[in-house]
Amino acid sequence: MKNDHLSKQIEKKRADLIEVVRKEGLSSSLAIQYSQELDRLLNQYLHLSMQNKSAISP
Repeated sequence: MKNDHLSKQIEKKRADLIEVVRKEGLSSSLAIQYSQELDRLLNQYLHLSMQNKSAISP
């Protein structure tokens, strides 16, 4: 299922972001890039969840 795959991507990106922030700081260019990528993944997940909910609801 796409939600499961997306959830795994989100958790991986979140872990990557935490590690980069720990090593390079919150305002590093890589931390900002990872944060933006995480935002995109979360938006995709939310959009997909809303679509699935609409398809299930009568």
